[in-house]
Amino acid sequence: MENITFNLAQLHQYGTAFYEFLSLRKRFFVDQLGWSIPHDDDVEMDQYDNPKAYYSLVLRDGKVIGGTRAMATTAQWGSHTYMLRDAVAGKLIGIPADILPKADATTNVWEVTRTVISDDVTTQADRSLCLSLMLDGAVDVARGKGATELMSLSPVAMARTLRKLGYDAQRIGEPYRNKEDGRRYACVSMPTIRSNNGKVHAISRDACGPQMLKPTHMAQPHAVHAPTVL
Repeated sequence: MENITFNLAQLHQYGTAFYEFLSLRKRFFVDQLGWSIPHDDDVEMDQYDNPKAYYSLVLRDGKVIGGTRAMATTAQWGSHTYMLRDAVAGKLIGIPADILPKADATTNVWEVTRTVISDDVTTQADRSLCLSLMLDGAVDVARGKGATELMSLSPVAMARTLRKLGYDAQRIGEPYRNKEDGRRYACVSMPTIRSNNGKVHAISRDACGPQMLKPTHMAQPHAVHAPTVL
């Protein structure tokens, strides 16, 4: 497995990787979880896939098998900021406005969203490695921009999973149950540094529902994130 990180200005360097990530997101968040989010027959893409976003993807044999999206909490694109801040402001459907006491905009904190691992990654060891690689990529990008903390809206088991990977993760705010998939989610925060020198432990399949690497992914022939209030 290998990790690649990029933003929209650099995605052309990585062949079809970005599109494969959007396709993987559609299969998981839409087809499996049944979320009502923007998509077509092939991909899922929302308002936070904009020039302020960075992506950390994991490849195996040239194919995207996992990935996540990262964005500074100071980001602003049109009427949108970052997902959790928009939720607290009441701009999103399905995420409670009290999910966090307050959603600040600060250079110290980045938000991670749309974390997904392919069902093709079947062993616990491989899923642990995949998650570890994608998180390390996101951490490298965020730390390179001055961040000391990452946060996300994740399944409630994620804090424990991140601690097994060596990140001192803690839940912030109270959990809630998503009406579309029936799962419980909560906000999680972790520092942008490991506490155990990078030792990776196995994770369960349920846990997962600005250094730029050299281009390695060339073209091959072959989640809570809610809609905007209208």
